[in-house]
Amino acid sequence: MDCRVIHKKVLVLYYSQSGQLKRVLDMLIAPLQQCADVQCDFHQIQPLRPYPYPWPFYSFFNVFPEAVYLDGCKVEPIEAEDEYDLIILGYTSWFLSPSVPVTGFLKTNQAKRLFKDKPVVTVIACRDMWLIAQEKMKALLAALGARLIDNVVLTDQGKSLYTFVTTPRWMLTGKKDAFWFFPKAGVSEEAMEASSRFGERLCVALGNNEERNKAPLLADMGAVNVNGKLIATERIAHRSFLIWSKLIKKAGPPNSAGRNIVITIYSLFLLTLVLTVVPLNMFIRKIIYPFRKKALDAAVSYYEQPSGR
Repeated sequence: MDCRVIHKKVLVLYYSQSGQLKRVLDMLIAPLQQCADVQCDFHQIQPLRPYPYPWPFYSFFNVFPEAVYLDGCKVEPIEAEDEYDLIILGYTSWFLSPSVPVTGFLKTNQAKRLFKDKPVVTVIACRDMWLIAQEKMKALLAALGARLIDNVVLTDQGKSLYTFVTTPRWMLTGKKDAFWFFPKAGVSEEAMEASSRFGERLCVALGNNEERNKAPLLADMGAVNVNGKLIATERIAHRSFLIWSKLIKKAGPPNSAGRNIVITIYSLFLLTLVLTVVPLNMFIRKIIYPFRKKALDAAVSYYEQPSGR
């Protein structure tokens, strides 16, 4: 790699509870850190009130309404410079939305200064549903005047039905090991290590001033792979989330008895949905897929932008 053309500064921002997203970003930016003419400033977003990990059950669902409606939370300012050539923003999906601390930071005055007119690469590590979260992220970045030029997505290993069990178990207990017939939770080590290819490409692109253009830097590198069969499922789930999160909000402030009662009802509803409606819906979608292939292919193409496959 030849990165000697011009000195560039890259801001890497993220919020990670389990450490998985940080590991993904460590792998991704390792080639950038090895470039003598690229400076990487690495900052974790810190909420004023830290969130627990592993999550207690009610604490986990108490952030549901605020996540869905992008309320955000108060965060510590980061010690960053005023100008960067590129921003890499890593986030996880909470209830089909960017995590609350990331949303909170993007609504600060500091974010307005940092992101204005800057090219941004988003990096997502999540279960397998991130489409709606990225749509919300696009709106947040647009409000800041930023330019989203690329998106990298790493999803949990294992089939979707398995991750309905493995991911909540990981979040609520901290255990991500394989058990019974279920695979290990989280993104595979191989996928995380392979993300270094994106850093190598970004290093070359920065050396050539390509970040100043509107074109994506990571096109045709396998940065994003959309499962078309999950698009409708995610859209339906999000509509349900909007209704239930509004009900939970009206029941009372976070951690109140009224809110926890509605959360209990919702969690039973959600469990029933996962065990019955979701598998049925996935089966039906698989059957009708050949008849809706053109429309689904168009949707897949849209959600894979700007980086494409």
